[in-house]
Amino acid sequence: MHDIPIPSALSAHYLTRGKGTKLLSTVLMVVGAAAFVALLGLDSDRAWQAYVSNWLFFTSIAQGAIILCAATVITKARWNWSVRRISLALGAFLPLSFLLLLPMLTLRENYFPWIELMATDEIVQRKAAYLNIPFLTIRNVVGGLLLFGLSLRFIYLALRPDLGPEREADEEGSTSRARWRNRLSKQWAGNEAEESRSWARLKVLSPILVLTYAVVMSVFAIDWAMSLEPHWLSTMFPGWFFMGAFWGGIGCTTLVSVLLKRRDSFADEHISAYQLHDLGKLIFAFSIFWTYLFFAQYLVIWYGKLAWEQEWIIHRSGAEWGPLSLLVIVLCFIVPFTALIGRLPKTVPTWLGGVAFVALSGLWLERYLLIAPSLHEEGTATITFWEPAIGLGFLGLFIGIIHWFLSTFPMIQMWQPKAEPEMVEAELEHSVAVS
Repeated sequence: MHDIPIPSALSAHYLTRGKGTKLLSTVLMVVGAAAFVALLGLDSDRAWQAYVSNWLFFTSIAQGAIILCAATVITKARWNWSVRRISLALGAFLPLSFLLLLPMLTLRENYFPWIELMATDEIVQRKAAYLNIPFLTIRNVVGGLLLFGLSLRFIYLALRPDLGPEREADEEGSTSRARWRNRLSKQWAGNEAEESRSWARLKVLSPILVLTYAVVMSVFAIDWAMSLEPHWLSTMFPGWFFMGAFWGGIGCTTLVSVLLKRRDSFADEHISAYQLHDLGKLIFAFSIFWTYLFFAQYLVIWYGKLAWEQEWIIHRSGAEWGPLSLLVIVLCFIVPFTALIGRLPKTVPTWLGGVAFVALSGLWLERYLLIAPSLHEEGTATITFWEPAIGLGFLGLFIGIIHWFLSTFPMIQMWQPKAEPEMVEAELEHSVAVS
């Protein structure tokens, strides 16, 4: 990654609270809610499939963006200093994500085929210790609280040093900003002390958060997708799922960064071609890694030629679902790979933002295909306008929470952790001092 110079001092800058964005998010939420209610009356099973797939998608990219920040803390990366707050803004969706999870826990036989099979299917009966509703509810609630709680703690620690009285700017009469500043900066110890304490705690929290992410997102993947075909299993599936979520967080951070550069002169000044180039490299690299994980899973299934292992692939490669599965590969691999070869495409904001949008669209379709083919009734439509319409409701919430976050807290992180020597450098300095 680039060694990008960081300004010695930054002023607090907030996203303008325009009525247009608020109106857009409200309209999208109303459209999504109306589509969900209407589809519930027409086909409740399809409505819940669309709801769960959209929940998986938006939760994935929100949580993936926080893991991107955690990864840069672990590696002591500094290249993303001007886009770090954007990733945190995506993570602000997670409290809403937990609330949206709760209605899903009321689903029973119409969503989980293993509930009815448990009485007659010997293979499913052997999985009864895991596949039961009480345990599913407990692990999803506890796992969601733990993962989202740690993520909110991460956001708080990253925000707090920017909210002290020394950095207080003209709030333009905003009582909301002042209220959040006062709430999150209680027992303020001074800029230097707060920065040192937050950085030390972030370094401890980040590895814990990443490990928790891998476990809890694996639970979500198994419970809401893989268990829908209870005879089928793949140890690669959870990893493919949560690494796709990480990639989605990178892609969405990139897309929002490009949109902010077009809208806000302060963001345009500080989100440079260097950051875009680095984000483009990550989109390019993880499109390859996403494909590698899928192919590694597929290769074992193809080579083994075992009926219960082929079931999941067969359901997604026939005449009905095959074209959509191929479209996912085009959107998630072929387009990002071919469009981002070389340096120049990664530094052109409109081009990079377009590629990120295409990749996110492919990931949305992939999340839908994790669910719908397993529950599809022969003779019915594979995908209709209802599924993306319900997704618009989630998108409205997502846009609304991002806009609120960036207009309530400084858009670009003002404080920066002090550069620390790597272990090799520290050892060399110690050796020189001893000699």
